[in-house]
Amino acid sequence: MTLYADAADPIGHAVRIVLAEKDVNVEIAFVNDETKPDDLHDYNPYHTVLTLIDRELVLYDAQIMLEYLDERYPHPPLMPVDPVLRANNRQIRYRITRDLLVQAERITRNDADADDARRAIADNLHAIAPALDHQTYFLSDDYSLVDCCLVPLLWRLPIYGIKVSAQAKSLLRYADKVFARAAFRASLSAAERAMRS
Repeated sequence: MTLYADAADPIGHAVRIVLAEKDVNVEIAFVNDETKPDDLHDYNPYHTVLTLIDRELVLYDAQIMLEYLDERYPHPPLMPVDPVLRANNRQIRYRITRDLLVQAERITRNDADADDARRAIADNLHAIAPALDHQTYFLSDDYSLVDCCLVPLLWRLPIYGIKVSAQAKSLLRYADKVFARAAFRASLSAAERAMRS
């Protein structure tokens, strides 16, 4: 299995977290748009960097990768068994991607409205913080793919220039707890370690 990923991309980081949680033997090739191999264009019709190749299977959507890895390597499980809870897990990951990671991309590109994106992320994080007062992980007592998607964003808050107020202390406690997981630490690229050095 080979994963092509940008060393600083948060959704690619989510995939690497799942690989580390599952202890999958994988070759990770850190590339970017300028350094990706030409044959990657043959595998990925969208010409994006994030691509997972497992024998004849080629995946280029992060959410599909996450679910594939959870099904292919069932231990530890990162999706609930109940269909309603599974659908809810998918819906929350969709919202994280749409409401938070898209905003983070605007900050990374230094768009003209990057400050609006910072405010949007901070507002969303403050809104979800109270949910962390009642359960061990994000909207669940079990660590799941939702956590794998949210935590890369939280790790990057300092480089995005986003400060979370003391009112969201439950979010900061949650982040520290997940940052301490062995799989999270193992998933970090050198570029990601440098984000908090």
